[in-house]
Amino acid sequence: MQAFASNYSNVFNMTGFKNFILKGNLVELAVAFIMATAFGAVVTATVALIMDLIGKLGGQPDFSNWAPAGISLGAWITALISFLIISAVVYYLIVLPYTEAQKKFFPAEEEGSPADIVLLEEIRDLLKNQPRL
Repeated sequence: MQAFASNYSNVFNMTGFKNFILKGNLVELAVAFIMATAFGAVVTATVALIMDLIGKLGGQPDFSNWAPAGISLGAWITALISFLIISAVVYYLIVLPYTEAQKKFFPAEEEGSPADIVLLEEIRDLLKNQPRL
């Protein structure tokens, strides 16, 4: 009974739970999820706006009911246009600014050998130039 009680108290040990919750990756993942959800609303609104503009030009924003010669191409065309709009929004609002910020704040290392390789080459050259016994 004593062993059961000690194992039962270990189940409710908050130290492990606290360490799990406070891990940096979990917090970063939670923030990313919240930001993605918020950004999803922006993308959805942008798609609706552009589809409305296409609808003003073409007469209807939703091509789902369009079926030339009995073939329902409308839903496919609507999905294709939505995909292209979402791709453009994600590229121009996330990928492009992220890439530019990464170049600005974390520039690529200069071409050449890493420092450890240079050091090993120097050691090799010194050993090569030592007189043989």
